[in-house]
Amino acid sequence: MLNPALCNSPEVDQWLFLKSRISEWLMTPTLVVLPLLALVFIPWIIPRLPWKRLWSGLGTVLLAIYWTATFPLTIAVEKQGLIAFIPPDTGKTADAIVVLGRGEEFRKSRVKVAAALWQSHRAPLIFASGAGDGSEIIELLKAEGVPDEALDEEHCSRTTKENALLTASLLKPKGVKQIVLVTDSPHMLRSLLTFRRLGFEVIPHTSPVPRLAPARAAMLMFYEYMGLVSYGLHGEFLPQQLAKTANPPLANLGP
Repeated sequence: MLNPALCNSPEVDQWLFLKSRISEWLMTPTLVVLPLLALVFIPWIIPRLPWKRLWSGLGTVLLAIYWTATFPLTIAVEKQGLIAFIPPDTGKTADAIVVLGRGEEFRKSRVKVAAALWQSHRAPLIFASGAGDGSEIIELLKAEGVPDEALDEEHCSRTTKENALLTASLLKPKGVKQIVLVTDSPHMLRSLLTFRRLGFEVIPHTSPVPRLAPARAAMLMFYEYMGLVSYGLHGEFLPQQLAKTANPPLANLGP
């Protein structure tokens, strides 16, 4: 079991707060469009301002990107870029099915997927991971007929990096090496690379994305691309040996 005191990470709290503020800002068109319109027109009002065309052109480009981000075609292209490199589910059996939490609206679909995988004898254990999701997923899986002895969870992780590290901390001592990883398709590539980093053999199995408002879907894609860039720059996809401690200090995990 994880020490509950390790569930709180000040560094992660700061990252999640910043992520929430960015999301609120981008989801409020007035707060985005008005500054960009100012960037387009104000340079032409200020006498002797250098690089007028550069600043105005930048504002025009950013305004066009923001305006088209919620178009269905744009979202479809962005999603295809995230799923193009995900290998297919080979159908192999594994040591465990790992289900990642992503909030209530995503929960039921991945519970159905995980229960079906277990009933198909893909793995003897289902492990749920995620703060605000781990325990809830377990309860829904019980309602699907999965017995207690086939279920385990952690409810501390609040980032994909923490999902992987805490899952490894709890499952690797039990001999779990191969996992069927269940999450939605936009999230799968980053999750797959992060879990592989900790030495798991990962079989990806995507769960359906619920119907989302266009702005919400565009934000989901934006965060996944930013997450891939951030994790890549921080070396989060490079192989790493898991520390022998069963309770790693979450304060050092970062977002």
